[in-house]
Amino acid sequence: MQLAYLPSPSTGVIYLGPIPLRAYAFCIIIGVFVAVWLGSRRWQARGGGKHLVADVAVWAVPFGIVGGRLYHVITDYQMYFGAGKNWVDAFKIWEGGLGIWGAVALGAVGAWIGCRRHGVPLPAFADAVAPGLALAQAIGRWGNWFNQELYGRATTLPWAVKIDPENRPADSPDVATYHPTFLYESLWNIGVALLVIWADRRFKLGHGRAFALYAAAYTAGRFWIEYLRIDEAHRILGLRLNDWTSLLVFVAAVAYLVISARRRPGREELTDPDAPADPEEKKANAA
Repeated sequence: MQLAYLPSPSTGVIYLGPIPLRAYAFCIIIGVFVAVWLGSRRWQARGGGKHLVADVAVWAVPFGIVGGRLYHVITDYQMYFGAGKNWVDAFKIWEGGLGIWGAVALGAVGAWIGCRRHGVPLPAFADAVAPGLALAQAIGRWGNWFNQELYGRATTLPWAVKIDPENRPADSPDVATYHPTFLYESLWNIGVALLVIWADRRFKLGHGRAFALYAAAYTAGRFWIEYLRIDEAHRILGLRLNDWTSLLVFVAAVAYLVISARRRPGREELTDPDAPADPEEKKANAA
């Protein structure tokens, strides 16, 4: 008999009259606010404008949500298309399903548009928001807990998550507890955020290298966490698709760190047309 486990919420949605309030959506929203708040503080600490990060987020966040959903639907198309499936479910984002790779890729396009409109360099902006993105992911992962999804292999460890019968794998309906991969990834992402903040202060990372460090550190953790997951996924040479994506992104991020440090050492001078001109105001914003 298992003496301890992490219980799952009995429901991931409550109703305010006819309006459903979904925990998954709230986790995403809270994560976005944390990312904007921390990114703004870091941007102002470098002498940037007070509202720049929020203004760029108006472009980056919608692009990121669309990109995350597209990646999920494309890589897990069997869940929405084919015999017995309803393609309309592909639009039900509130039921879960945002791929981080698509979110970052298309979110970067939105950020580029926002940065271009405000006349600021995208690499510097990416460095400012990198640890906030990791924290946003840490918070967003708890939406999987409320939805009882994306858990790992069966386990009797005391921190295992208990899954209700209707959400268990079809081939193990009597097994109740599984690895809480959402918790592993959340804790890992908090560590990534702290690592990037420390490294940026210690080494004055610039030209996109803080973002590259975030990408490398995140994918290193995602690789082993993905290995634990048992949800349906496409496999190539025995590895899940997201494992291959993690490997490729990790190699690209490390290569960028090394090459960028050699070609453009140090941190670039920040150019933000909306930055306060008064040095005292800059200090106040950074405080």
